[in-house]
Amino acid sequence: MYKAFLIKYAEIAIKGKNRYLFEDALVSQMNHALKKVDGTFKIRKEQGRIYVETEGDFDFDEAVEALKCVFGIVGICPVVILEDEGFDKLAEEVIRYIDMAYPDKNFTFKVNARRARKNYPLESMEINAKMGERILEAYPGLKVDVHKPDVMINIEIRSQINLYSTVIPGPGGMPVGTNGKAMLLLSGGIDSPVAGYMIAKRGVTIDATYFHAPPYTSERAKQKVVDLAKIVAKYSGPINLHVVNFTDIQLYIYEQCPHEELTIIMRRYMMKLAEHFAKEKKCLGLITGESIGQVASQTMQSLAATNEVCTMPVYRPLIGFDKQEIVEISEKIDAYETSILPFEDCCTIFVAKHPVTKPSLNVIHNDERKLEEKIDALMQEAIDTVEVIHIEA
Repeated sequence: MYKAFLIKYAEIAIKGKNRYLFEDALVSQMNHALKKVDGTFKIRKEQGRIYVETEGDFDFDEAVEALKCVFGIVGICPVVILEDEGFDKLAEEVIRYIDMAYPDKNFTFKVNARRARKNYPLESMEINAKMGERILEAYPGLKVDVHKPDVMINIEIRSQINLYSTVIPGPGGMPVGTNGKAMLLLSGGIDSPVAGYMIAKRGVTIDATYFHAPPYTSERAKQKVVDLAKIVAKYSGPINLHVVNFTDIQLYIYEQCPHEELTIIMRRYMMKLAEHFAKEKKCLGLITGESIGQVASQTMQSLAATNEVCTMPVYRPLIGFDKQEIVEISEKIDAYETSILPFEDCCTIFVAKHPVTKPSLNVIHNDERKLEEKIDALMQEAIDTVEVIHIEA
């Protein structure tokens, strides 16, 4: 029955003279998402509308699921596109549409006509009234409800006529690629994949850095992070995942520094390494999954201590969220079950029993002087041996 989708967007519509750039980015992301779907698709823009048209057979459910992962889309409308052959012919098509789309003719409805083409002989209110009459004549069991109808029959009079009654929610946001690029510090936990998802939703292209600590972290832990990156990539598009061997740096910090400072100092060197790769990839900032007060390394004082080593902005989209709010988003994007798999990451293995919650920068600086003999060489080795994995959903 359906050979096309009408795509609705929201924020893009207020972009003024630059609107076409955002529309083009949205079309590009839709094309990328639909590559994985069986079928042939053609996407076109027309007068503030974007259409996905199909050629031949295609998997309807797969196409919808693919489009539901494209940021910038707020509604996916399976649409019947009709030629203008007069009102009587339109009424016949609407009646046939209802018959095919709704086998059970026991619902309330409302006709919502929009006349974008002003040379159409009937005004919108006239179309609503006359079409409602025709529908009631064809299906006496139906009832009109103009306030809370079960079914909204949408008729858009344009160069062609759009007929649809279903609006499948999209993820909203802005098309990926319209707001620069950032580097996500990705762990195997719940928070960082959600942070990547939320930043990508604002149109940011993302790469990622993961700190691996073999033999203390297993290949299963690394695979878990790759799997999480694939989940995020469903929404963000391809991700270059930088796998950094952090073992020697962690052991050196563990040997030289007070254990209550371990988490903060390790975190500072993670931020330095992530920023190095971010600059290489021309990123405009770092992204972390930190939330104020969630753990010892995420108090205001601890965040200030880790921020100090960065020269580029650090974006923390979860900063004001509680754990349950983060879990709900993790579940929504199907990352939660992967995130809770019991494979340790390097942060949890080297955690101190009594970590400092209000670190002093003077104390941190003094402790880091104990690392001066070898830390630069270890950092360079970590940079030189990085493994970059190209991730696609």
